[in-house]
Amino acid sequence: MSIFALKITAAVLMLLDHIGFYFQAAPVWLRWLGRGAYPLFLFCMAQGYAHTRDRRRYLLRLYLMSLFMTALGYGLDTNFPTQGGYGNHNIFVPLFLTGLLISTIELYQRDHRKGMLLLSGIAFSQVFYQLLPTLVPAAQNLSGDVLTGIVPNLVINEYGFAFIALGVAFYFLRDRRDALCAVYLIFCICQFSEEMVQYGGAVQWMMLLALPLILRYNGEKGPGWKWFFYIFYPAHTCFLFFLAHFWLHS
Repeated sequence: MSIFALKITAAVLMLLDHIGFYFQAAPVWLRWLGRGAYPLFLFCMAQGYAHTRDRRRYLLRLYLMSLFMTALGYGLDTNFPTQGGYGNHNIFVPLFLTGLLISTIELYQRDHRKGMLLLSGIAFSQVFYQLLPTLVPAAQNLSGDVLTGIVPNLVINEYGFAFIALGVAFYFLRDRRDALCAVYLIFCICQFSEEMVQYGGAVQWMMLLALPLILRYNGEKGPGWKWFFYIFYPAHTCFLFFLAHFWLHS
């Protein structure tokens, strides 16, 4: 499967997942299938990051999209308050952080001094995230999800640091399929164990269903359609939000 085919598959799974998220009457298996969406996007991001010609522009695009999704979510929840809310839909924050950490590791491997400078910048941003509500009183009324869309936090983001680490592993193991497979399986087992301990039930481990698709990656990019996925993400969540909370109840 090409990167394009994997992204299309991920987009379909994401759509099913969000239908299950917004509509309580939807069958639970929609959320189960949806667990495979983000790992596929993360894998595609890692592959794309290895081949992009301008990483700074790539990271800037992800960061600007995270700002857009933050503003969109805040605007919808403020102007159209609902019981369930719009939800935290901002995969661009962890994707941005994944790319940033990949570049930091590679820079450190080439030049320890420059790598340490970039690491220091990342550390400072994490401290700044904590100080932001104190430095800007208006930020005290913002949720952590909103703040991390502005100052990306390694822990407070959709899916958390574990998936950022998985994305980094996807990148550095991209030419070692057996090792990648083993790491992914261990990750799924850990997700199962963690959820069972914390919640008494586990769902995220069903991302295991994405592994056969990842292993079918053939190294091809496929058709571009780059901007389609950037547009589809906010468009479908907005549509489902209004459909679930307003149009069906008017």
